[in-house]
Amino acid sequence: MSISAELAITGLYTSLLAILFIALSFNVSRLRLKHKVSIGSDGVRALEKAIRIQANFTEYVPLALIMLAVLELAGLAEMWLHIFGLTILLGRVLHAMGLTKTLGVSLARQIGTLATFIILLVMPVTFLVMTYL
Repeated sequence: MSISAELAITGLYTSLLAILFIALSFNVSRLRLKHKVSIGSDGVRALEKAIRIQANFTEYVPLALIMLAVLELAGLAEMWLHIFGLTILLGRVLHAMGLTKTLGVSLARQIGTLATFIILLVMPVTFLVMTYL
């Protein structure tokens, strides 16, 4: 079975991020079972953190992947697609790692957040420049 050249790079990063999402979701489920909490966090700090990490992922990753797909379909060079895809992936991994360690400030969380914000600004600007200028 061969995969169409269209969206192959987006498919790669979508697959990797889906695996990360499953890992984050598994952690929430594991903590729910451990603390016998079916809805919400019931004040369990570890569960609150896990829920927030998973929710933050779902807040930012879909738009990033849509922008990556738009850029791939628009014909952006593969090198840039990989740079953008890796930035999304590494940003989300660092954010999750940093927030897992502490609810306070952590370098990993800051870098992950900054990477996510930068990529969500750079990708649409890239599309607008390559399409309209």
